[in-house]
Amino acid sequence: MLACTGLLALPPAAAQAQAAPGARPEPTAPRALPRFVDETDAAGVQSRFDGDWEYTVGGGVAALDCDGSGAPSLFIAGGANRSKFYRNKSARGGALKFIQERAGLELTSTLGAYPIDLDSDGLLDLVVLRVGETLLMRGLGECRFERANERWRFEGGNQWTTAFAAAWLGRDAHPTLAFGTYVDRARQDFPWGNCTDNALLRPARGAALAFDAPLPLRPGHCALSMMFSDWNRSGLPALRIANDREYYKGGQEQLWHVPPGSDAGAAPRLFGADEGWKPLQIWGMGIASADLDGSGYPAYFLTSMADNKLQMLAAGATKPVYRDVAFVKGVTAHRPFAGGDVHPSTAWHAQFVDVNNDGWQDLFVVKGNVGNMPDFAMLDPSNLLLGGPDGRYVEAAGESGLLNYQRGRGGLMVDLNGDGLLDAVIVNRWERARLWRNVGAGSAAATRPLGHWLQVRLRQDGANRDAIGAWLEVEAGGRVQRREQLVGGGHASGTVGFLHVGLGEATKARLRVLWPGAKPGDAALTSPWFETAADGFYLVDRQRGLVPWQP
Repeated sequence: MLACTGLLALPPAAAQAQAAPGARPEPTAPRALPRFVDETDAAGVQSRFDGDWEYTVGGGVAALDCDGSGAPSLFIAGGANRSKFYRNKSARGGALKFIQERAGLELTSTLGAYPIDLDSDGLLDLVVLRVGETLLMRGLGECRFERANERWRFEGGNQWTTAFAAAWLGRDAHPTLAFGTYVDRARQDFPWGNCTDNALLRPARGAALAFDAPLPLRPGHCALSMMFSDWNRSGLPALRIANDREYYKGGQEQLWHVPPGSDAGAAPRLFGADEGWKPLQIWGMGIASADLDGSGYPAYFLTSMADNKLQMLAAGATKPVYRDVAFVKGVTAHRPFAGGDVHPSTAWHAQFVDVNNDGWQDLFVVKGNVGNMPDFAMLDPSNLLLGGPDGRYVEAAGESGLLNYQRGRGGLMVDLNGDGLLDAVIVNRWERARLWRNVGAGSAAATRPLGHWLQVRLRQDGANRDAIGAWLEVEAGGRVQRREQLVGGGHASGTVGFLHVGLGEATKARLRVLWPGAKPGDAALTSPWFETAADGFYLVDRQRGLVPWQP
């Protein structure tokens, strides 16, 4: 680290334009180094994810503004312990502060959760994944929740439910829900080859929210993450599923066509080889997506055990043909970068973020041994890989203060104190969850910004209040950055709220929204461009336009 400049030094080879034939190209520019301060104890978070075999996976966290303050509060899964809810009481730009409250979310057997406004009443609800019955918890306001399975005619089942994604498809007034399940709980003595079916729940016809009986998505291959994402910018997302090869037989990663429920008689089906889909078998545990190259198409990072993948579209919008660029981009993250353990890594949650606000997306990867697997690293720190204009990534977790050696599972990077800097949460198996405050180029005593930023929340009247499926475009410094509004992905962890965009040195930007269902160039579903000043919060309301917002 170059302490005088706040830049992360590159390997010596990076200073040279030459590289050995076949070697991975080194980054060519230094990265602005963010600094993280561990504030777990001071923040008041005391949560552990415990349990035996059924809790080897999961361990998620959800961040959601449930009281209208703009500050994300936290739901943390407890596994065999009860889950806990922490109300965010952090002062803007100050130290992290949370108060544990009874919110109706004190649940057992929890693996993770995702916020989503299921009934479009303007209050976020929570989908809670469990060993046993999945729960839909209806938001009542002021961070209070109630069970709504019966109210919304939702069959929660009795599976080992490990993944979730949701989308409003086509003209549907209510969301389609997808649930991924793991091993047959009745066959724990011999789990191999006993993956259970995933499930798709369509909205029932009618004005009130209700769901039809679950539709099996067969074959199931022990899903650990899923995501509705518009891979080809067609206006209709497809369902991508990450599957754990440890237990399936003849399985692979999956991509499903999921027609809108309003399309009578249309059934979901898998993309096949005739459409360009290529079999991929990994220990799939998490999915992150982002437009990394300005093409307008999302790339996908898939976590696994030693063989993480970064897939970029190779055939344009016509076919889902992907090439793996993890090696050339420097994000294989296949072994620990610190601690001296040379065994392969185990990666779980992943998220593309801009932690230093330089305008280039970085990659946060949570890691940790399954339990006590001797063939994989026991000292397996999570990664913070900083991106840059050369398209390559540099490890910065150690230098930034984010170094940890626990058995990480789920996690999030989200702005917890309203200062435009993304803070970090990691849930650990058999140990406490941990929180870090991002202080930019400063210290715990005095935060200093790195680059400029925007945070934008999308709103629309009627159905799908948070515009799930929309794309935000931000133009600054001669480039356009994009964010897809999603529910799903990661590892048992999710958030809905302000979309964060780093701007680097730009002090102003303009932005627009392609609303759900829009294709690029679809003027009827695209907002006008709005001019904005940097370093602020904004609402983009589909009916009312751009509205500045103050925490």
